[in-house]
Amino acid sequence: MAKTFLIIAAFNGLLAVAIGAFGAHALKTRLAPDLLAIYHTAVQYHFYHLLALSLVGLLLLQWPSSRYLQFSGWLFIAGICLFAGSLYILALTGLRWLGAITPLGGLAFIAAWLSMAMGLYHSL
Repeated sequence: MAKTFLIIAAFNGLLAVAIGAFGAHALKTRLAPDLLAIYHTAVQYHFYHLLALSLVGLLLLQWPSSRYLQFSGWLFIAGICLFAGSLYILALTGLRWLGAITPLGGLAFIAAWLSMAMGLYHSL
């Protein structure tokens, strides 16, 4: 599982850099300032949580059987898709109803951090 999460995190690093560069260069003059700010928030949370996913992968190298850490990794992936993904699409399309999906990603992030804490608590 560690290898899976580390590979997914690395791929998400590639995506976050590419998506961030696209926003900084190609969208800067094409999006309204409020939508550009939403896009920027998506890139920030994408980066923060791909780093968290990397940490989960590294922790799983030490404690490969930790169900809490495994669950944390999947929750971080879900959070990236739901939180950052919905904000990217909202910023690019202007479909405001997508903002209703974003909190689900936030809940996944919160649960992922809690699961990581529980995994560490039980492993250390």
